[in-house]
Amino acid sequence: MTEQTGRSDAGAAPSAPRSDAGAAPSAPRSDAGAAPSAPRGEIVPPRPLGEVRVWPAGFADRLTAPLPGVRGMPRLARERAMRPNAEGLRGIHRLPYAPEPLPATDAGTTSVTWAGHASWIIRTGGLTILTDPVWSRRILGTPARITPVGVRWEDLPPVDAVVISHNHYDHLDAPTLRRLPRDTPLFVPAGLGQWCRRRGFSCVTELDWWESAVLRGVRFDFVPSHHWSKRTLTDTCRSLWGGWVVHAIDGGDGQRVYFAGDSGYGHWFTEIGRRHPGIDLALLPIGAYEPRWWLGDVHTDPEEAVQAYEDLGARAMAPMHWATFLLSAEPVLEPLTRLRTAWRRAGHPREHLWDLPIGGSRLLDGTHAPRTSRTPQTHRTPQTHRTPHIPWAPRGISG
Repeated sequence: MTEQTGRSDAGAAPSAPRSDAGAAPSAPRSDAGAAPSAPRGEIVPPRPLGEVRVWPAGFADRLTAPLPGVRGMPRLARERAMRPNAEGLRGIHRLPYAPEPLPATDAGTTSVTWAGHASWIIRTGGLTILTDPVWSRRILGTPARITPVGVRWEDLPPVDAVVISHNHYDHLDAPTLRRLPRDTPLFVPAGLGQWCRRRGFSCVTELDWWESAVLRGVRFDFVPSHHWSKRTLTDTCRSLWGGWVVHAIDGGDGQRVYFAGDSGYGHWFTEIGRRHPGIDLALLPIGAYEPRWWLGDVHTDPEEAVQAYEDLGARAMAPMHWATFLLSAEPVLEPLTRLRTAWRRAGHPREHLWDLPIGGSRLLDGTHAPRTSRTPQTHRTPQTHRTPHIPWAPRGISG
């Protein structure tokens, strides 16, 4: 099930009131010994890779807003608010899709490539990292993807690590993970390790909020988000949810990339920026936000994404979580047009908004200043769509 179809009271623990912005979570028990809770503002030392840990039965106390539950479903049906209407679907052929070869990187550069939805290829510190990889054409509970994946699986370099933000089907895709070697290191939220190990993965690192681990000179920090988790009728909030700050630490302090996963707007963005100053690029969700009474607590809208970017103190922003799956009711082109309007009204430099097409890439250089991998091409000659692996309608939306 996706987030829309999975919001149910079945199996849900009661939600807790909003926590203090700087509150550190209690540490879980671990086979290797429990780490003490971090005082406010302190980031604990990295955890061992592949550590098997024991967690609480659930994480409903981390919710920052109540879940609407099944009582909202009749209203969704009455308002026909599950998907865009016919008018809102007319822009599908204009969604920005312009795949290109992955840019070359070296030890001093970091590149990001948007494969669609929340799937990114981050190359930093010599590693190739996938975020929430979903290469499937269809996920449970939604129509098939409306744009192909931006990078063919066979064109990926060897994958060195995968980060998962939470267990919703549009972020944790079992068929995609089955394509990976079982010794691929996975970095996942607390409580999700058993799911991964049952599928044969041998190096699964579960982290709580504000914890980290290091793989071959690249540090992975797990940070909070305003969201929730659910994959079946009985596992609501049984595993944690959050985002990731990834940066190379060998040879100095590398570029910081923040991957938000899924999140509503709230105090955590300011706290993440305080504990991780100098974020170079924020990958922030801008879609799946209508209707607001249903999704406002768990998905930022475009204007809130700009505010989150400001709260983080990031240098540049790249939008995501739109133009791929039909998860909500807003028109398919609206997230980007509203984002560009909000960005302009906020007075931010246009070159700091990396509104990439699906398949597009950008580089960050060693000075922590964002730069493009090549001259951007907003308009490209349309190509005929035949299969999910053949580019189609790559014109994009002019800025």
